[in-house]
Amino acid sequence: MPIGKGWFTPIVRSTEKSMVVMSENKQPEPTKKKGALRRLGSGVGRLTRAKPRFDMPSVDGGLKIVIATDAWKPQLNGVVRTLDTLGKILTELGNTVHYITPNDFKSVPLPSYPEIRLSIMPNRKVAKAINEFQPDAIHIATEGPIGRAARRFCKRRGHPFTTSFHTRFAEYANERWKVPTKWGYGILKDFHKDGETMMVATPGLMEELKERGFSKMKLWTRGVDLEQFRPGDRSLLDNHKRPVFLYVGRLAVEKSIEDFLELDLPGTKIIVGEGPQRQELEEKYKDAVFVGPRYGDELTAYYQASDVFVFPSRTDTFGLVNVEALACGVPVAAYPVRGPLEILDGAPPSCGAMNEDLQKACMDAYENRDPAACRTWAENFSWDAAARQFVVNLETPGFDEEFWLRSAKMID
Repeated sequence: MPIGKGWFTPIVRSTEKSMVVMSENKQPEPTKKKGALRRLGSGVGRLTRAKPRFDMPSVDGGLKIVIATDAWKPQLNGVVRTLDTLGKILTELGNTVHYITPNDFKSVPLPSYPEIRLSIMPNRKVAKAINEFQPDAIHIATEGPIGRAARRFCKRRGHPFTTSFHTRFAEYANERWKVPTKWGYGILKDFHKDGETMMVATPGLMEELKERGFSKMKLWTRGVDLEQFRPGDRSLLDNHKRPVFLYVGRLAVEKSIEDFLELDLPGTKIIVGEGPQRQELEEKYKDAVFVGPRYGDELTAYYQASDVFVFPSRTDTFGLVNVEALACGVPVAAYPVRGPLEILDGAPPSCGAMNEDLQKACMDAYENRDPAACRTWAENFSWDAAARQFVVNLETPGFDEEFWLRSAKMID
């Protein structure tokens, strides 16, 4: 049950009176006094016992939502863009979103992945931020130090929370540090098991996780900002030999970027992004153009000016960049794996191609491309629908879907 003023009702348990059985020759045994350790234990229990500290939302004031995430700007990835766009939409509707991110803490770089920052000892500061904000809902987006601190707070206070599965941490840890995948998924299951629900991007991924022992899952599809990402001026890359094959994302081993860079393709390969592999890749692939990270209108311009978007990753849970490219009128070439499979499921051939032979996928996507069809297909991925789905997933026992949607000002 959610905890909050006006909604918390103490539960009084009735007990039967015990009878002392005495014989004619025996006196009742004296009550044993509690030892010092037992008395101390009782005191600690009272100090840490869950208390009703948070008001539930009214249907008039809008929701107050905490999003705790270890992934945040200036990182360039789908998780950051998803959470940022979600917050903007909810705020525009009259809700208040408070992000708890690594930017609020002293941090150290993740070994071999310096652009990801690990917050140092965030527990107390996370608790303070949540106490001061007094949220109606807490969503934990990542499993890092900040996510763990928020989870610890919620469990200690009895506050309901939701989580989301954004990253294949188990596969990444196996690629980078040779941690057995089974161990990685064991850690993830333990992290997510106490939330009210774990939000997952696609039905296929949900089925896969169910087979791995995850439970309490709900669908939270991804959306694209159709105003930001749209067809437009293609002249930015006219000084490069066409066709232009574009990659956007982190430059890291788990993204399999070398599968793309090794291809014998006509034209030019352009790489947008930053990551631990950048220097190595630049030195090895002199024919590719590395432009570093790009944001906002500048990122859109690179999509618009390209001919094919190439997505070589086999480990992403969704791949938001695929939808951004389609929204800009650019077809997608990818392996037939989770993410691309579900994004392109049912799409006409003019929207892209998937093949275990990535070179063939690239050339098929280029030869059959139709910018108008790509844009039309991308319009199936509405951020308004995704934001609504997120709010519905905040549902906790005792408060139905309509309650949350009214509170978030998504229905009258």
